[in-house]
Amino acid sequence: MDGGQEKSEIRNQGNYRAVKLRFLPALGEGASFGATQWTPGYANEEARSEKFQLEFSQLGHRFANDQRMQRPTGQVKRSCPPCGPEPGSGGKKGRGNPVSVQLFPPELVEHIISFLPVRDIVALGQTCRYFQEVCDAEGVWRRICRRLSPRLREQGAGARPWKRAAILNYTKGLYFQAFGGRRRCLSKSVAPLLAHGYRRFLPTKDHVFILDYAGTLFFLKNALVSSTLGQIQWKRACRYVVLCRGAKDFASDPRSDTVYRKYLYVLATREQPGGVGGGPSGRACDCVEVYLQSSGQRVFKMTFHHSMRFKQIVLVGQETQRALLLLTEEGKIYSLVVNETQLDQPRSYTVQLALRKVSRCLPHLRVARMASNQSSTLYITDQGGVYFEVHTPGVYRDLFGTLHAFDPLDQQMPLALSLPAKILFCALGYNHLGLVDEFGRIFMQGNNRYGQLGTGDKMDRGEPTQVHYLQRPIALWCGLNHSLVLSQSSDFSKELLGCGCGAGGRLPGWPKGSASFVKLHVKVPLCACSLCSTRECLYMLSSHDIERRPTYRDLPASRATGTSESSVGTGTSQDPGGAARACEEYLSQIHSCPTLQDRMEKMKEIVGWMPLLAAQKDFFWEALDMLQRAAGGGGPGPTPPES
Repeated sequence: MDGGQEKSEIRNQGNYRAVKLRFLPALGEGASFGATQWTPGYANEEARSEKFQLEFSQLGHRFANDQRMQRPTGQVKRSCPPCGPEPGSGGKKGRGNPVSVQLFPPELVEHIISFLPVRDIVALGQTCRYFQEVCDAEGVWRRICRRLSPRLREQGAGARPWKRAAILNYTKGLYFQAFGGRRRCLSKSVAPLLAHGYRRFLPTKDHVFILDYAGTLFFLKNALVSSTLGQIQWKRACRYVVLCRGAKDFASDPRSDTVYRKYLYVLATREQPGGVGGGPSGRACDCVEVYLQSSGQRVFKMTFHHSMRFKQIVLVGQETQRALLLLTEEGKIYSLVVNETQLDQPRSYTVQLALRKVSRCLPHLRVARMASNQSSTLYITDQGGVYFEVHTPGVYRDLFGTLHAFDPLDQQMPLALSLPAKILFCALGYNHLGLVDEFGRIFMQGNNRYGQLGTGDKMDRGEPTQVHYLQRPIALWCGLNHSLVLSQSSDFSKELLGCGCGAGGRLPGWPKGSASFVKLHVKVPLCACSLCSTRECLYMLSSHDIERRPTYRDLPASRATGTSESSVGTGTSQDPGGAARACEEYLSQIHSCPTLQDRMEKMKEIVGWMPLLAAQKDFFWEALDMLQRAAGGGGPGPTPPES
């Protein structure tokens, strides 16, 4: 090697663990999945590509020089153009002739890139077309997936299984915020190393259960630990164990209060031993296993015939007459009744599995998903239709405003809801519900005593009513007397909105509650996908699935008439007349407030209704707080929400 050549910065150590790219500081920190962002500081794509190719060329040639020094005699070596000064140049110092990174073997480039963090790989893939193809290669994501989840040895299904698995494990997380106490910030629970992403979770009285994409159900336990000062502290979800494998779904008591969640019902697949008389062996059958949520001990198990395949389980009814509803892969619903008060008794008995009335009376319907509470059940078909079962007259009156069609002798008769479009998913509370259609519109129905419907008033709704100022939610949750919506703004930041009763801190930042959806004082994780609220905590599950693409459609112009919705990203209103009428309604509401304090609070709610960016809403809220403090209207207001 020429003495004037600079020393190599990369040492070949077998697996290239010492590889370090010099262009890392040039990558932006604002990369996100699904957003197209360019690296600042470069005028066009050619300049960015030339910059990275130059740095990468020098890196690759130093690697090639080390390889030539360590290669045994007689071995065929790959010649590369020199990157130093050319012969006959008089020994002038210079950068040398740049060589394109495309001359290097793809395996070498993929191996070097695989040592980058996931966030930097996404940013590098957005610099030019070449790096986009390299960073999207399955070989890169296979190495990253092995680094993030060393125990994962099998790739999943899909077009890009390794990339999907790597991003699932990179973004997985469970966050919670306690309503009581001084600490008002998000905390992250323990992340099981064996988990392959997070698909679903359920908090109970003492613990949290998480189901991953590989069918493993984890049992996250609370514990008493000692702090650095020697004091005993209670930490939530700080230890985990594997409860069972091969799980498809799980459910518990459908009431919002976790005190009633004593047992956990797990729908799983188990290999059964061979039958008597030389029958087939190792046949897989679906079963329902019942566990104690306090200890994770299995207390009951029921096995079904191998010809019946289920995909979802929900519970409905009281403890003595607990009905288990099982949805088959063909869209049929079966039910069986158990007595939870006798599950802990060591005995064996036979339960009868019967076809539910919605599948018997309407055999042409194919149910896609179910939702339930203690007194009602909701079915969504594959065509987007919604059918209801209501079992008590009080809940029926809250939901529909009348008892005209309620039959106490036939409580399983399904009732069809009249809706303008196909329904994608829903949320069912105790006496109110929320529906989201294919255009991203939210419809609320039921009891509105605390303003949990988010319509701006406290009038009950006996039919689905659209909430005009909310569009395209990520998740929707309905509780006992409040509702939560997880939404995403145009700058890809996520925010949490809530309405209804604010007692106990269940609406952070709004202790008096709100009759409309307002932004809560909660910092939402970037990849949050679902949420749940209990009496003590607010939980948010983070996990990004690249195969789960947005399913919302654009609203046709013929259906947009009469609404105050704004077109996303254009800043133009689809219906100026509807927006003007909405502003007039807002002014009348402000004028009806008796005091200045009430008018300021009403204005803050109206800002939350308007289709503004998160930064704009934060600006208006901060300005209103400053005006309120300057006017002396009740002292300092609440702190502005975190952006």
